[in-house]
Amino acid sequence: MSARQTRGYHRREGLSTPLGSRAIFDNVVVAETPEGILLELRPAGIAVRFYAFLIDWLVRIAVLYVVANVTRFMGGIGIAFWFILLFALEWFYPVVFELTPSGATPGKRAYGLRVVMDTGLPVTPAASIARNLLRAADFLPLLYGFAIVSMIVRRDCKRLGDIAAATMVVYEPKVVKRAALDTVAPVVPARLLSPEDQAAVIALALRAPTLTEERLDELAALAASVSGDAGRGGPDVTRRVLGVAQFVLGRRS
Repeated sequence: MSARQTRGYHRREGLSTPLGSRAIFDNVVVAETPEGILLELRPAGIAVRFYAFLIDWLVRIAVLYVVANVTRFMGGIGIAFWFILLFALEWFYPVVFELTPSGATPGKRAYGLRVVMDTGLPVTPAASIARNLLRAADFLPLLYGFAIVSMIVRRDCKRLGDIAAATMVVYEPKVVKRAALDTVAPVVPARLLSPEDQAAVIALALRAPTLTEERLDELAALAASVSGDAGRGGPDVTRRVLGVAQFVLGRRS
């Protein structure tokens, strides 16, 4: 890994700056909890939210259709009950599901989404009610025009209801397999490493437990020359690069 590549690696990965101040790519929003813990949230875009909305709309239509067939023989009482159900589904269907532990309606759950506060904490009843009542404003001037414009121009993809309620629709974090450095055997470097090269592989090793396997393989390929694997990539190369970092750190067994 050359000095220029090392500096570029540090710039891209933000190794010399704290999480809150580094440039965030891949549409990630950094939130801070009241306890001072920084969380990375991935806002859901307009396309996936539309598909989730469509599923929820179909669920409500199905419920109304079934109830209409059951109550059609009940005369005026049945009609009154159907309209009450229509009102409840329109305004309280999202609220009821958002206040469950999943924090999501069936449509959102189907796409791995959930509603959270701007701090990353579970949505509160007041916030859930506010964001859903303001769907009336989001609908204006026609077919959720204001909501669409707001989600397009904002990096966090918020509609007006989310802005007012301080909420956000984000992807549910997935449990991913992380690298276990204590299982990596030391590897003797394939060449003499400069101080910058040593700093780069050590920085990669320190970040390894926080990266997905795919991202770790991608970054290790940039440093593959230290283990004699220049131009190659994959789990085996990653293990050897991390082994070089173990060797640089003074571990010999």
